[in-house]
Amino acid sequence: MHPEIIQGGMGVGVSSWTLAKAVAKKGQLGVVSSTALDATLVRHLWAGDQGGHLRRAMAAFPDQKFAGEILSKYFQPEGRAPEQPFPALPILNRKLTDLQQRLLVLGNFTEVFLAKEGHGGRIGVNLLTKIQIPTLPALYGALLAGAEYVLMGAGIPREIPGALDALTEHRATSIRFDIVGATGADDEVLDFDPLALWPEFEALKLHRPLFIPIVSSDSLATMLSRKANGRVDGFVVETPVAGGHNAPPRGAPVMNGRGEPVYGPRDQANLDKVAKLGLPFWLAGGVGTPGSLQSAKAVGAAGIQVGTLFAYTNESGLRPELRQRVIDHALTGDIDVLTDARASPTGFPFKTVSLPDSLSEDAVYEDRERLCDLGYLRTAYRRDDGRIAYRCPSEPVDTYVKKGGENEDTAGRKCLCNALIANIGLAQVRKDGTQEPPILTSGDDLNLLGSFLGDRTSYTAEDVIEYLLAPV
Repeated sequence: MHPEIIQGGMGVGVSSWTLAKAVAKKGQLGVVSSTALDATLVRHLWAGDQGGHLRRAMAAFPDQKFAGEILSKYFQPEGRAPEQPFPALPILNRKLTDLQQRLLVLGNFTEVFLAKEGHGGRIGVNLLTKIQIPTLPALYGALLAGAEYVLMGAGIPREIPGALDALTEHRATSIRFDIVGATGADDEVLDFDPLALWPEFEALKLHRPLFIPIVSSDSLATMLSRKANGRVDGFVVETPVAGGHNAPPRGAPVMNGRGEPVYGPRDQANLDKVAKLGLPFWLAGGVGTPGSLQSAKAVGAAGIQVGTLFAYTNESGLRPELRQRVIDHALTGDIDVLTDARASPTGFPFKTVSLPDSLSEDAVYEDRERLCDLGYLRTAYRRDDGRIAYRCPSEPVDTYVKKGGENEDTAGRKCLCNALIANIGLAQVRKDGTQEPPILTSGDDLNLLGSFLGDRTSYTAEDVIEYLLAPV
């Protein structure tokens, strides 16, 4: 039996282990976000590991020598002063060092371990297909901790089912690496061999999680069900009103008066065709209301995936002050979500919450010095000399153009990597003492949050589940 409700895998650390655990304990699918778990692990340790949760999870990692090395290097028992910068990790590239691979594995292991600890509910992990370099080590870490589901959107994850098959057996595997100016050379793949790092792990028994791609069209679901290199176990079918990254509209781009991409009938998946594939599917985007679950089941779905309502629960990873500001604005009706066609370095439309003192404000965006020091959303390209290099349209404009990028591609691009980490209280401190500003994303139905709250000023994941399961 699959869960009826999937809690969305949101941002960097918003879908935290605390949120995923709370959802799973109520019999639904709790999901942790895999994005940047190497960086967030280090930053949480640097900040003192409040509550000792990461240290408890690290004590369960099969390689205690490595876990001890990371603790010795990054854990500050006294915590971190507000003006103290976080340590900088080397930016990931195609040739990951052993340390980078191990840290990605450990970061994902600890998050899934904590989410699963102390109950029998099910936990999934959410990855972005667009962020390719960390994918294989991240998946292996999630498998080591016993994740039951893997969900992936923002791309076409055809090779992930086969990778899961291999990693479950501790076998080396690879996925294709997207490179601008690709030539078909041998270096256009990403390799990962877990036993090269930990030969002793071969004795560990792992279970292959269910693989659920997140798709926006029936044609993509059909292609993945037929042409993926392994078993696909179902789909999340997402509409353009969902938060985070959205698939671009089909056809020639058309913008409304606010500069948002306009979606039409061609951008709606044919659910009859999805149902005929014979696999379970969940509907996502605009389904965070009572009756949505019953409506989804009426068209053949197994259930729904909900993000926005869970994002502002007490258990989410959002910085409490930031979460409360959104709730306060929602209660007064003073809240807005913009589908920003320019914000994300990926080129995908990205929904942003209009909130003072965040990157959604032009003044805050213009005041921030452009730099790229995390690099999760960088694009690989082949230089004229044949070597692989990396660029991001959110980096300094001159730097991007010198790397062969187009000047116009930099306009309005925002550093999502730093901003999303800032959302969860881990903002980097710059040399001038300023902190990286946040940027929030939510689905279009954020304006319904006020009616859900009623006379409350806070709520829990259990409140959301009861609300979604309520009969109408």
